[in-house]
Parts: sequence; C-alpha cells; structure tokens
Amino acid sequence: MSNVAQDTVLHHSALATASYHDVLQALRDEDIADIRGTPRKETRNGRWYWYDVYRIGSLVRKRYIGEDNAGTAQRIADHAQLAAKRAARGQDRTRLIRVLAAEGFQRIDATSGSLLNALAEQGAFRLGATIVGTHAFRLYEGELAVRFRTTDFLNTGDIDVAQFERLSMALDDKVDPPLQQSFKALQFDPLPSLQRPSVWRWRQSSANIMVEFLTPSFRPEEDIRDLPALGVSAQSLHFLNYLIADPIKAAVLYRSGVLVQIPRPERFAVHKLIVANRRQGGPDQIKSRKDRQQAAFLIRVLAEDRPGDLAEAYADAMSRGPAWRGHIEASLKRMLETAAQLGGLGH
Repeated sequence: MSNVAQDTVLHHSALATASYHDVLQALRDEDIADIRGTPRKETRNGRWYWYDVYRIGSLVRKRYIGEDNAGTAQRIADHAQLAAKRAARGQDRTRLIRVLAAEGFQRIDATSGSLLNALAEQGAFRLGATIVGTHAFRLYEGELAVRFRTTDFLNTGDIDVAQFERLSMALDDKVDPPLQQSFKALQFDPLPSLQRPSVWRWRQSSANIMVEFLTPSFRPEEDIRDLPALGVSAQSLHFLNYLIADPIKAAVLYRSGVLVQIPRPERFAVHKLIVANRRQGGPDQIKSRKDRQQAAFLIRVLAEDRPGDLAEAYADAMSRGPAWRGHIEASLKRMLETAAQLGGLGH
C-alpha cells in the first residue's frame, strides 16, 4: 500500500522559528515569575521537585513549581528580575504572535484557546497535565518549525489531556479553582461514565468540542481512575505511559500566548503507530487513518531533522514486548515509505 503522506515538507522561516521560541521562553519565564514566597526543593518517590512555600495569615501553603532541572533552577534564581519585567514580556508576546500569524502559523479556535488558557491559569499544566491527540500534533509546528499545508489530519473536536495517576497523587498540590468551575463558565456539560459516578469527559454542544482526561493503565484493565491534582477522573489506557513520559513545553498562539505541555514529537509519532492499529471497525477506521497520517508526517520530518531522537524512541517502543511490536509492525505494513524511513535509521 502507498504511504499516507507524500507531500514535500516545508519549514517556517528563520524569523518565524526564532519568534516562536522567543514566545515560548517568555511564557516559561512568566510561569516562574508567579513565585510568592520561598522556593524549596522536596523529594518524592526518589525525584526532586520545586515548591513555592508561602504564608497566608497563619497558614503555610505550598505551590508546585516543577521538576528539578538546570533550566528550572536558573529561572527560580532569576524570578525577582523576571517578575519586574512582566508587563514588557506580555507586550512582546503579543507582538511576536502577530508576527507568527503573518508568517502562516496555525491559529487555534477561540473555544479551544479559551479552554486551554483556563486550564493553564488554574495550574493544570504546571501540575503535569499533558495535551495529547491532534491538539498536541498541531503544536509541533512550532517545535519542529514545519508548515502544515493540509487540514485533513489537523481537524479535531476533542481536547485530550493526560496525566500520570502516581504523579497526581504525589504532588501534594491541586488546581485552583477546580476545573469544573471553568468548564461550567465555558458551557461545557459533564458526560457521566457508565462505569462509576466520576466524570472524565465534558462537552460543549454549541461548538461540538469535547475535553477528555486520560491516564496510563499499569494493570490488565483500562478503567476509570482518579487524578487528585486535577480534581477529575480519567480513562486509563495501555501504552499511554510511553507517550507522556518526559514531555516538553509548547506555546499555544492564543491572546498573548498560553504555556502548555505536550509529548515529545518522536514519542508521539511512534505512539500513533500503536494507536492506529488498536482502533478497529466503524468510525475508528477514519481515526486510524488520521493516526497514520500524523505518524507518517512526523516520522518524515524527524528522520531528516532529528534521526537520533526518532531512532531512540522507536527502539524503546520495539523493546517493550510482543504487543508493542505487533501494533507497530501492523501499522507499518500499510505505510511502506514510513517503514523504509524507520528501517534506515540504523537503530
């Protein structure tokens, strides 16, 4: 069979690429500028995390900042200077986003943008929530500096958000105010689960947009689990742990920018090969085709620009057992050009 993505890949200009990364850097600086008290490191499950420890009256509060790494530590050290330049950063981001729009970057629709902005303001992405699905795919335009020329694998009515259950339980922090408050304000109605009274999906009927929460399953069943940090339940799924491990930050081009978290593009591409084969029958065949289109596009870009990252992600997935290899190989049998690109990585 022929491959699902044959068009020549085009890249954004150097100006557009630099502007996107300037927006992303400014949003990351803004995230640290919100520190109210004294930053402190704590260890949980063998990993170190930063918390903002501050006092409200006689109460001591802790606000999760992020996992300890060199970039976070440096921004924390500079947080006073970052806070002083907040107004100027906001103006710069607005200007840069106008530049990106003029350069042909994809703009998000108002409903999805307002929802992602609300999730960010309430701390969902700070607490480890990761956008998955097509909304994540669209954001690789900035990360990989590629132009999207077709819309058949960009359109979606769903916003899928994933978080590790164990991380959600360990953080000792939660969104504020509750996410349900924003869902109600934005006219998203809850869709109760048949399995238990907890809710993991909300739909806005007027725009036909649904937000769903997901979490990796580490047990035989794929059931509904609770995410305490986000204050919601989530559908657990096999193979999802691979996708959302070690995510990256991304900038949504809405208003003056929204800082979110997405999977690494190489993991997204390989995971789509798995998901495409897991979908069976009926409407899922359309989704399966879109999965293969997205995987083919990203693998084509990554094989040229980041072959080492792609080779590592592919080898990792293939080493995880026969179920993983079976799904990947079944998809690649329908994607001969993509299979050849992966075969040429020298993994």
